[in-house]
Amino acid sequence: MNEASVPTGPKVVGVIGGGRMGAGIAQVFAALGARVVVVESGEEAALDARRRVADGLAKAADRGKLADPPETVLERVAVAGAVDDLPAHAELVVEAVPERPESKVEVLTRAEAVVGDETVLASNTSSLSITELGAPLNRPERFLGMHFFNPVPASELVEVVTPSAVAGDAVERVRGWVRALGKTDVVVRDSPGFATSRLGVMLGLEAIRMLEEGVADAEAIDNAMELGYRHPMGPLRSTDLVGLDVRLAIAEHLHSTLGERFAPPQLLRDKVAAGELGRKVGTGFHDWS
Repeated sequence: MNEASVPTGPKVVGVIGGGRMGAGIAQVFAALGARVVVVESGEEAALDARRRVADGLAKAADRGKLADPPETVLERVAVAGAVDDLPAHAELVVEAVPERPESKVEVLTRAEAVVGDETVLASNTSSLSITELGAPLNRPERFLGMHFFNPVPASELVEVVTPSAVAGDAVERVRGWVRALGKTDVVVRDSPGFATSRLGVMLGLEAIRMLEEGVADAEAIDNAMELGYRHPMGPLRSTDLVGLDVRLAIAEHLHSTLGERFAPPQLLRDKVAAGELGRKVGTGFHDWS
C-alpha cells in the first residue's frame, strides 16, 4: 500500500455523550491523534466523562495497546457542558446519547447549527432509524450511522449505516476514518436494527426464551454457542455486556417495526424491572460481582 492510500483520521472530533460508548469513541480518536471535545450535560457529568476516558487509556496502556503515554493522549481530550461548545471546525461529530429519538434529534440539530457545512454528523444508535433521525437536519447528506461496539477500544467493527439522503463522499470519509482506527467497516442500508442488532437481538431473545423454558441454564446456553459455533461470547453473556435495559429497548423497537418475532420475553422484562441489568450492576443472566 502506497503512502497516499493509507487512511488518515480526522484532526478534530466532537462526541456528544460521555457514557461508556461515548468515552470509548473519544478514547480511540484521541489515541489516533485527533483533538476531541466530549459534550455532556453539565460540568460534573463532563468531568466524569473525562475520567472514563482516562481510565480507558490507562487500561489500554497496561495491555500495551497505546502508542503514546496515556497522559499525552488525555491532553488531546477536552470536555464541554453544552453542544454549543463543539468546535466549529470539527470534521466529525458523533452523537452517543441514550436511545431516545427525541434526545438524539435535539442534540443533532443543535450540533448542525454549530459546526461547518462539511462536518459529518453521525449517530451511534444501535437500532433507531437513521433516516428519521436525520429528517429534521438541514444537511441530511452529511449524516449517517456509525454504530460502534462495546467495548469500543477492543472491538474490531464499526457498522456504517447509510440512509438514502447521505452523500457518497461522506460515506467514504467515514469508512476511511474507521480504517484509520484499525477497525473494519461494514456498510449497511438503513433498516430497523441494521444488520448486527437485528441478528444479535434475535439470537439473544431466543436464548432468553430457552432459559425461561428451562431448556438449559445460562452457562450451558452460552458455552454451547461459544464452543459449538465459536462465538467469542454467548448470547446471554453478550446481553449482560450490552445491558438488559438496552437490549429490551432495542427489542421493543424491533418488535414495533418488524413484528412478533422480536417480542421481548417476560423474563427479560422481569429482570429489567428488578434492576438486574447485567455487568454494569454486577448481575444479569450471570453473576459479575
